[in-house]
Amino acid sequence: MENNKVKEYLTKSVAHLQRIYDEEMDNIRQAAEVMARHIENGEIIHLYGPGGHSGVAAMEIFGRAGGIACINAILDGGTLLTNGCERSMKVERLLGYGRIVIETYGVKKGELLILVNAYGINAALIDAALTAKEIGAEIIGVSSIDHAENTPPDHPARHPSKKNLHDIVDYHIDTKVPVGDAIIEIEGAPQRTGAISSFASGFTLHALGISTIELLAKKGKEVPVLRSGNCVGGDEWNAQYFEKFQGRIPFL
Repeated sequence: MENNKVKEYLTKSVAHLQRIYDEEMDNIRQAAEVMARHIENGEIIHLYGPGGHSGVAAMEIFGRAGGIACINAILDGGTLLTNGCERSMKVERLLGYGRIVIETYGVKKGELLILVNAYGINAALIDAALTAKEIGAEIIGVSSIDHAENTPPDHPARHPSKKNLHDIVDYHIDTKVPVGDAIIEIEGAPQRTGAISSFASGFTLHALGISTIELLAKKGKEVPVLRSGNCVGGDEWNAQYFEKFQGRIPFL
């Protein structure tokens, strides 16, 4: 028997990704041009997702088959779910933590940092963005404007500045995640279910990567793309990038 709620989730998820495509491609292309410029200059691209599932979004395009090889995912253990869900939430709300992460991982003036976060408000995220700004790094933000602007200024997750990620960064891509994230209501269930943020963040980051690779290819530039290690020749292909970026990308 068809599960109508699962079908509804499928339909709404596809429609959500379509909306990102329809409304955000100009912003994605603009951000891709920035990424392509940094890659042409031989730089690595820093990527940080301050938050439990936002950290998963960063992992989604790091070391990925078909992904850009020079992505430096900042997989700081503080907010990763592998260290505990409640702990992750407490750390992402900890004032000053994002500053420590950006400084520890050595984001430098003139480099590019991508910050991805479902809701765009937590203290670690805002500290990371403000610190990167002070350093003089360029910043691409990936988050939901709707969720950020409709979260009360006194919410405990917020940074004391009350700033949103999209207010700080140089370039922003809106993932359009609704307040509360979950999008399916089931009669008799106390809360909505079916979160959309992981799909939205993952799609947006992949769209950004694809657009960047397309720009580099059209220019005839080197396109540093990884291949699945589970394909014939994958290990040999990827070895060139592992050797090239060893020491510059800590989690390579």
